[in-house]
Amino acid sequence: MPYQRTIKHEINFSGIGLHIGKRVNLTLKPAPPNTGIIFRRIDLPHSQPTRAILANITDGTLATTIGNNGTGVNTIEHLLAALTGLGIDNIIVELDAPEIPILDGSAVQFVNFLRAARVKYQTVLKRFVVIKKPIVVSCDDKYIEAFPSDRFIIEYTIEFDHPIIGMQSLKWEFSYKSFIKDICSARTFCLREDVEKLRANGFAQGGSLENAVVVDKNGILNKEGLRFPDEFVRHKILDLIGDLSLLGHPIVGYIKAYKSGHKLNHQFLRTLLNQFEKWELSEIVHSNKQWKFQKAFQSPFLSLPYDQ
Repeated sequence: MPYQRTIKHEINFSGIGLHIGKRVNLTLKPAPPNTGIIFRRIDLPHSQPTRAILANITDGTLATTIGNNGTGVNTIEHLLAALTGLGIDNIIVELDAPEIPILDGSAVQFVNFLRAARVKYQTVLKRFVVIKKPIVVSCDDKYIEAFPSDRFIIEYTIEFDHPIIGMQSLKWEFSYKSFIKDICSARTFCLREDVEKLRANGFAQGGSLENAVVVDKNGILNKEGLRFPDEFVRHKILDLIGDLSLLGHPIVGYIKAYKSGHKLNHQFLRTLLNQFEKWELSEIVHSNKQWKFQKAFQSPFLSLPYDQ
């Protein structure tokens, strides 16, 4: 059903921040319709809540960071992907540190916590960003393209000059069941040769084989191996789902990405929003015994031209 969703019950959990290397306590709370995803730093008593939207992005180096007057929250993409994957539109996220816990490096534990809190349907229709004309963003040989479609599809290709990773491609069509089965458990990954460089520059202080797939020239260092033969590209799809959620509304279109990362994902969203003639804000309404997209004229998260 095309109605907004939140969770029925508050839920608490904790974990290590990938980059800060410290324990983070997290509380997820239900929120009314049209709230969106709100992050609140409870370790900073006078801080303002920050909505997870494009306008609040402050960095895309290795992860997505949002902030508001010095109250940044880093590595939000896996939690955002889990919320998108379960169709949750409205939630309050409280945390006592500047980073979301990495947990096992995927979104599966977020999904499990959210399902334990139970999804609650609300009485207000979802709004969607529906692609009407092609949109292209590129940087060097990397690109993201969007094409009209009546559903949400991602086709992603990665290409690493590495014998274990190499080139991987996957075309995936969104559904709640498919997200849980095929995408949410794909873990973040890195090359062993990059680990010390990252730590020397203040990143990955909490990284370990418990929360990332680590690869060297001889193979996978994690004893359990991979969860999917193409786990690397599946994780990139997970990241992209999380970043696309910063539109504030689910996207409907065919997204094709090649070697993209957080910064290019963010640039794609900026380009999309600046090209008003290539997309439309829509609701799904019931008419003549079927559900169909109908133009919507208001969004709590987007600035729309009057003639859109």
